[in-house]
Amino acid sequence: MQNMTADYPSRSRAPWWFGLAGQLLEPWVRIRRDPAEPASLLKAGAPVCYVIERDGFSDALILERACREAGLPPPMQPLAGSRRKRSVFALARRDGWLLGRNRQRPPNESLAQLVRSLEGQPGSDIQIVPVSIYVGRAPSRDAGWFRVLFSENWVMVGRFRRLLALLLNGRDTVVHFSAPVSLRAVLDEAGQTEPDRFVRKIARVLRTHFRRIRAAVIGPDLSHRRTVADSVLNAEPVRAAIGATAAKEHISHAKAWRRAHKLVMEIAADYSHPVVRSVSFLLSNFWNKLYDGIAMHHFDKARAAAPGYEVVYVPSHRSHADYLLLSYQLHMSGVVVPHIAAGVNLNLPVIGPILRRGGAFFLRRSFKGNALYSVIFNEYVAQLIDRGVPMEYFIEGGRSRTGRLLAPRAGMLVMTVRAFLRAPRRPVLFQPVYIGYEKLMEGKSYIGELTGKPKEKESLLGLLKGLKVLRQRYGHVALNFGEPIELTPLLDAASQDWRAATADPDAKPEWLNRVVDDLAERIQVNINRAADVNPINLLALALLATPKHAMAESDLLAQLELMRALLTQMPYSDRVTLTPMDPPAIVAYGEQMGWIRRVRHPLGDVLVADDEPAVLLSYFRNNVLHLTATAAWVSCCFLNNRRMTRASVIRLGRIIYPFIQGELFLPWDTEGFVAQMQGTIDFFVGRGLLEASADGRVLERGPGQDDAAFQMKTIARSLIQAFERYYITIAALAKNGPHTTTAAELENACALTAQRLSLLNEQSAPEFFDKALFRGFIQKLREQKIVWTDEAGKLDYDRALEDMVRDARVILAREVRHSILKITGVDGDMDAAPSRPAAHVPEDSGSEDLHRRHVQTEQHEHAHEPPRDA
Repeated sequence: MQNMTADYPSRSRAPWWFGLAGQLLEPWVRIRRDPAEPASLLKAGAPVCYVIERDGFSDALILERACREAGLPPPMQPLAGSRRKRSVFALARRDGWLLGRNRQRPPNESLAQLVRSLEGQPGSDIQIVPVSIYVGRAPSRDAGWFRVLFSENWVMVGRFRRLLALLLNGRDTVVHFSAPVSLRAVLDEAGQTEPDRFVRKIARVLRTHFRRIRAAVIGPDLSHRRTVADSVLNAEPVRAAIGATAAKEHISHAKAWRRAHKLVMEIAADYSHPVVRSVSFLLSNFWNKLYDGIAMHHFDKARAAAPGYEVVYVPSHRSHADYLLLSYQLHMSGVVVPHIAAGVNLNLPVIGPILRRGGAFFLRRSFKGNALYSVIFNEYVAQLIDRGVPMEYFIEGGRSRTGRLLAPRAGMLVMTVRAFLRAPRRPVLFQPVYIGYEKLMEGKSYIGELTGKPKEKESLLGLLKGLKVLRQRYGHVALNFGEPIELTPLLDAASQDWRAATADPDAKPEWLNRVVDDLAERIQVNINRAADVNPINLLALALLATPKHAMAESDLLAQLELMRALLTQMPYSDRVTLTPMDPPAIVAYGEQMGWIRRVRHPLGDVLVADDEPAVLLSYFRNNVLHLTATAAWVSCCFLNNRRMTRASVIRLGRIIYPFIQGELFLPWDTEGFVAQMQGTIDFFVGRGLLEASADGRVLERGPGQDDAAFQMKTIARSLIQAFERYYITIAALAKNGPHTTTAAELENACALTAQRLSLLNEQSAPEFFDKALFRGFIQKLREQKIVWTDEAGKLDYDRALEDMVRDARVILAREVRHSILKITGVDGDMDAAPSRPAAHVPEDSGSEDLHRRHVQTEQHEHAHEPPRDA
């Protein structure tokens, strides 16, 4: 099947037997072009010469057909303006036809002919179009298992194997057209370079191009796991760690080496293309049983940005299905499956080996106390990056039990950055991915864990028991690709001399932690900026804001319409996607999925989320809480006030924003948030939810029973629990006083207080007393220098904390504040708490500046009115 693409007899059309062979091959081959319309890549008027990666009769037939179907110039015709009898040549050829040896020959003669054809013709040009042909790249749902053995790989196969591949996998053929290269432009750029040297350079560039495209389509050319293990064990840092272990534990070097070898084999993936294809068959049926559809948004942008980079996928982590969903969708879309960092708890019998061959490498939850393991794992990650292997890991560390993004854990990011610093040959690109569900397989177990039940350990028996999930349907899934983040610009911004850090692999520059923290923050922000708003998210935002999780159908439809208008007219990001369903369709879908039920009534139906669904719905509300945070804040200002000045709303927003931003990973700086508040206020005024007077300086909402007031209260209550948690923290700190409690003790006290308040108020939201949220708020107070740790490890605070107490009266109702103070045991009214002496404030706290910027709330402009049910 080889050596038939060059130097056919000179004629304007291909030989008759070539056309006959194409007709015989046509029923066995189905071509998918990438891009679908490659003609748009070509420049009009310049002759086209195609270059294919491997010489082969079958490749020539496939190329001829692909060009014919796409309306491109035929490759088998003579090349205009040259002596070439065909408009195609192969980058690598084999000697002989039937019995020739598998020896590659460079395409220097073909390239030299093209160069000579341009000599003396300064106005002429030739477009060189690289074309990659892959037979059996993508699996077919009706394909047989035997076909996996003949899928595309890195080996230049023989004629018989290629024939079998065409017969078995020809209907899964991908023809990838790359952007054309102007030979004239390359010649002009080369200048006076010798022709032979120039031709060799072009051939080298083309080989690199084809390797890069093949790596992107079918994955990198990976050695066997034992070879990778040998590379890790032979690395200088690992050899030194083995020697140190032998000396420290008084064991032989051979025994220490065997221990290191065992650790490498515990960690390393054993990627297998046939296994990946085989598992894809199983997953096709599995997803069809579980989900009604899997959608990917903005994937084309992600794929366009990836070539030339070491890509690290950093998705949100909400389910065990995340691993498989992203890998499966990437594989089905023609992108290589990444190596995935998975917890060693998933290295189960039967399941572990399959995951390992699908690209999973396993890591322990903690490296503490095991220096040898730490060195080996770091070296393994460095080997993957050095080989250009795409990776995937979850920087949240574990699955989110609340639906919010968790505070990032930077361990894998540090390893990735340090590996790049050691060998910065290939730039690193981090690709955030938002994964959105309409129902979770682990939903009930998450709620149990939040309410105090121990986490169930993964086991093969537990997996078998979990197969009952196949009896349910879980709606649709969305994978939204966020804006990618390049590592090099972050390093340039941190230090112009960062490349000097590559000289010492053990060096830890003082700016490294700052870069990693900034990178982690940007990843989480960009994940949130790519959120998908599905019908269940919108229903959760509306119904969970009501005391009994019930709304009249007319009110619910109006609220859903308002939320859709808000997200459309005040877009959070150009990568956020919104369900196309209108409000009636959203309600019907919620009933169909079993999230809400309809209560018939003569005066109008009521939609209700029962107790258990309401608790689970809080997860899906939290998925998109950040999208409505600005509107919720503005609405909160009018929960207990009918009238406020615009300036007061903005001033208080500036103070509270750092805490909301830290909790929800919002993308704006303070001035950006101010602009969002201004736009949201104008939106509310335009919708009639607020009235503006005094040239827009004074804002007023309608009375408590007014529909507009009810809609604003519904928006506000999605965020009010955050302010209640903040007040609980401040009250608990005030109760204990300065220099009496540690951060951990305060965190525990806050969680207990919130849990007690939840029991008394029947709030079906276990995340309300999640310790992680209190931990994040306390950390943000410390970052803002409002709270700090004294020499004894106890917490102290400054007067800005008391200003926050006074401002809480604007947002929280008196009844809520009273309940919190009663539970925490604070005597008297915190609102009238005496000011702290200035002597307690550290010199670097910046609290004086904070206090100067903080102005007493304009109480005379607030016409207080207790909140009433609409």
